[in-house]
Amino acid sequence: MEQIALAAPGSELSVWTLFWQAGWVVKLVMIGLIVASVWTWAIIFDKAIAFGRMRAALNRFEQVFWSGQSLEELYRSLSDRKTSGMGAIFVAAMREWKKSYEKGARAPLGLQTRIDKAMDLALTREMERMESRLGFLATVGSAAPFIGLFGTVIGIMTSFQAIAGSKSTNLAVVAPGIAEALLATAIGLLAAIPAVIAYNKLSADAGKIASRMEGFADEFSAILSRQIDEKAAPRQAA
Repeated sequence: MEQIALAAPGSELSVWTLFWQAGWVVKLVMIGLIVASVWTWAIIFDKAIAFGRMRAALNRFEQVFWSGQSLEELYRSLSDRKTSGMGAIFVAAMREWKKSYEKGARAPLGLQTRIDKAMDLALTREMERMESRLGFLATVGSAAPFIGLFGTVIGIMTSFQAIAGSKSTNLAVVAPGIAEALLATAIGLLAAIPAVIAYNKLSADAGKIASRMEGFADEFSAILSRQIDEKAAPRQAA
């Protein structure tokens, strides 16, 4: 076990000083937690912006979809560009619709099933894209306090070894080493708390967006089902 230098009584106990006086194991723990914290905040800002854009895109698509524009016109305007959210679900359903009729599909039930499957796959892809990297926040939120505690335990053990070597239990001698060790736990909590809060908030936001897309998929499936029945009726009459 490595030895750490105990700060002299009355020396400055700044965070920077405590970091440099800590043992190499504790330093590695602190650096790892700081990197995890920085990456956590990067994910938080990225997801907050992405979810805001997604909500705006959903609002724009719903406004256009329910404006009375024909499905064919809307499909032509969206099929040649990269879509997301409801637009991706709509394009997937319309693409399956057009492919089936171009191939002369005559089974309404089979067509409806294929369209529903296409929308489900598109919805799954959109959800995977929204929920990507949220697992990292959950991992940091659950593991960071324990990683910090590990650094604290190692630091305290090293401090006690150094205290035993110096044969002094004076508080001014003991306090700096204990403070160095506890700094690892503090950094772990600073990394974990924002990660937990952000994970809960972003997961709830993703769930609300998913509910909106699922609701649209159900409504659009009903619209296409009526059109399939209307197209199948003349064939059955003939």
